[in-house]
Amino acid sequence: MRRNLAIAGAKSAAALSRRFRLGGGTALPGLVAERIDPRVVAELASQLGRGSVLITGTNGKTTTARLLRSILREAGLRPVSNREGSNLMRGVAAALTEAAGWNGALTAGRNSIGVFEVDEATMPLVARAVKPSVVVFTNLFRDQLDRYGEVEAVAEVWRKAAAEFPAEVTLVINADDPSVSSLRFSARDEVLGYGLDDTTVAGGEIEHAADARWCTRCGAELEYSAAIYAHIGHWRCSSCGNIRIQPDVSCTRVETTTDGLALTIDAKGKLVDANVKLAGAYNAYNALAATAGALALGIEPGKIEAGLAASTAAFGRQERFVIEGREVQVLLAKNPAGANQALRTVIAEPGPLDIAIFLNDDIADGRDISWIWDVDFEMLAGRARSVTVSGRRAWDMALRLKYAGLGAGVEVAGRSENALRRALRGVPEGGRLFVLPTYTAMLEVRDILGKWAGRGRFWEGDGR
Repeated sequence: MRRNLAIAGAKSAAALSRRFRLGGGTALPGLVAERIDPRVVAELASQLGRGSVLITGTNGKTTTARLLRSILREAGLRPVSNREGSNLMRGVAAALTEAAGWNGALTAGRNSIGVFEVDEATMPLVARAVKPSVVVFTNLFRDQLDRYGEVEAVAEVWRKAAAEFPAEVTLVINADDPSVSSLRFSARDEVLGYGLDDTTVAGGEIEHAADARWCTRCGAELEYSAAIYAHIGHWRCSSCGNIRIQPDVSCTRVETTTDGLALTIDAKGKLVDANVKLAGAYNAYNALAATAGALALGIEPGKIEAGLAASTAAFGRQERFVIEGREVQVLLAKNPAGANQALRTVIAEPGPLDIAIFLNDDIADGRDISWIWDVDFEMLAGRARSVTVSGRRAWDMALRLKYAGLGAGVEVAGRSENALRRALRGVPEGGRLFVLPTYTAMLEVRDILGKWAGRGRFWEGDGR
């Protein structure tokens, strides 16, 4: 009875939220459900016929989850997922109650499988509730320092959680991230590692904003034979011998195509030739993470290949719109590592660049915006034709861009809608506007662009 009431309350809250355009019903329904029945997540998750997968990390959770869902659909499974990106326990509760019938039972049947992206610090709590069979770790960077603290604090939370997982839980780890790779020392069983063996996309020396310069075992400075981006790459400690493991799932070829990436993936000796509609080395890692997660679930390479090809960009993550004869591409930029990769994607575009940057400091973004000084905006100098800045901390961003050599061409706008209109006016017909927002700004910007382009709001997509 209590579970049924929780589901009814959640569904009612979701309907009201969407009816009055208060949001996508991504968190409130879960809060209502948990308040009525604190065990609703555990009870509904136990009904998932094929169990659950958790995906956690600083960057790439939403894209990796989307890619994995697409793979699982190709394999004939029915994912239940918090696809809108609400990654706290309330988001998982909202996804499960949405998938449940009024009788308290999940409607997805024996082929149902949970694919939940979860906040870095919330992961242990969600894991205890849903009892996953696979946990995928993407990467670990500085993000929301006022909430999380430094990278090592989150890494320690993960290591403690990994030590408590039952032996049958498979940990899928990024071998190229030293902090994530350290989980193999805490795991109770073997882990499944993934990494990039094709180093032609390496950026050269390790970036100044890298977040894992020191060995997690002895504290000595790490050495890199190839730095892909930030602190991600081929690393070793010459002091204690700690070294990047050879990945079980490795990318042996990365090529840039007109609409994304062409990848050759060695999945434990079986080749996957994947075409992914996403650009940038960081998305090669997302594809690898999804592939490794699928492999851990026993999905065959042919289905993995088809699923990667079928997936499209998640909302705000290289999503594209056509508005008044101009293309608009949105690239989420919420921390130094992610913003630098977004900027590298932008400058790969030939010719003069038109850019709009939105900087917020809401709770979901992190109140501390000092991270913008670790972003290499200098790479835009001499390339930007127009730069429009908006958001709660627009003037802070304008100051940062002035020091990056872009001050003269930067316009500060107030409301997001006005900023987008002003930015679009500077783009020639047939040209492209790159929009780089922080998380809460992205939700607003994406809503405006979706309306102008005649596309549904972000929670109304196909959910692939």
